Amino acid sequence: MSDMITNHADIDVFIGIDVGKHNHHAVALNRDGKQLLSKALPQNETKLKALITRLRKHGQLLVVVDQPATIGALPVAVAQAEAIPVAYLPGLAMRRIADLHPGEAKTDARDAAIIAEAARTMPHTLRGIRIADENVAELSMLCGYDDDLAKQATATSNRIRGLLTQIHPGLETAIGPHLDHPAMLALLAKYPTPKALRHAGKHRVETLLRKQAPRAWKRWAAAIFTALDGQTVVVSGTDAAGLVLPQLATSLAKTRTSRDEVLVRIEQLVQAHPLFGLLTSMPAVGVRTTARILTEVVGKDFESAGHLASYAGLAPVTWRSGTSIRGDHSSRRGNKILKRALFLSAFAALKDPLSRAYYDKKRAEHKKHNQALIALARRRCNVLYAMLRDGTYFHAPEVATAA
Repeated sequence: MSDMITNHADIDVFIGIDVGKHNHHAVALNRDGKQLLSKALPQNETKLKALITRLRKHGQLLVVVDQPATIGALPVAVAQAEAIPVAYLPGLAMRRIADLHPGEAKTDARDAAIIAEAARTMPHTLRGIRIADENVAELSMLCGYDDDLAKQATATSNRIRGLLTQIHPGLETAIGPHLDHPAMLALLAKYPTPKALRHAGKHRVETLLRKQAPRAWKRWAAAIFTALDGQTVVVSGTDAAGLVLPQLATSLAKTRTSRDEVLVRIEQLVQAHPLFGLLTSMPAVGVRTTARILTEVVGKDFESAGHLASYAGLAPVTWRSGTSIRGDHSSRRGNKILKRALFLSAFAALKDPLSRAYYDKKRAEHKKHNQALIALARRRCNVLYAMLRDGTYFHAPEVATAA
């Protein structure tokens, strides 16, 4: 649990809080399981402090929430400011414990009572919450916004490619794969249709592309006009696409600029963190992956590498029933943000000889590409846990390096 309380026997009152957007519900139990309080609370610092003051007379308190971030951030901050240990009950454990309690009702009061009872009788299910690092809190917010921008950019890019495919498939083949380059977005913003491109002429198109793509402009311009020569008919909806495409291209360019600005601040925060050098010593762990490790892993207590892998959704799950054996499969549970970050990092790590050797070994065991990548991510998760536990930098084994 929390760093402030290491002995469960020191706790006299267990406060379970089912957090909500505008209102929480708190249930307090003493060591004998007697309910001392069951009360709805607004998302308000004064009310939360009053609750703590009221219960202090019963002895040492422990506050347990079901969501330590976002809507649960204020109760956690208030408890920490009052020097009260705080822990949280993971969602999966919460659901499993709820199944053991009678009744099927889903109410805030019942959930808060389950949280308090779990804290009283099953302390091993709790996870500690350390005092929030301001940089990590800011990182969490920025990373969430960066994820939103990434989804928005992907959706807009797909929309542009879909419209180009509809009005001129050949043009989409020439332009679509290069939408991540600002030169192509500037081209679409100014000349969005085949007619506009033909009217502009090859010289103007080359001049526009040359300014932002000094290496590829000639090749791209040639591909565009070759595609234009391959289709002479005008597809229905081309005029409407001419109105939509410039706006989509401008929107995509602005989204990418916003991501670049956010990344600058993320880089500053990541590089200022004490664990920056340690985490980035691991192959294929860049700024965004480091940021996600800091927001999703650092500050939480894991008993073993297996617990961390389970939290990340990387621990394999065996499906067996009687004589039916379906093998081991990746879990559909866990922290999806962390799982995605570790999976993409494992994919990027294929350039590292040691990681590639392990991937090839799994492929030789007849595992599919994604299965081998998940196995590699799981292996790297073990290494990450050991690095964080011991505070040691990554170094490749000498035998493997020599091999």
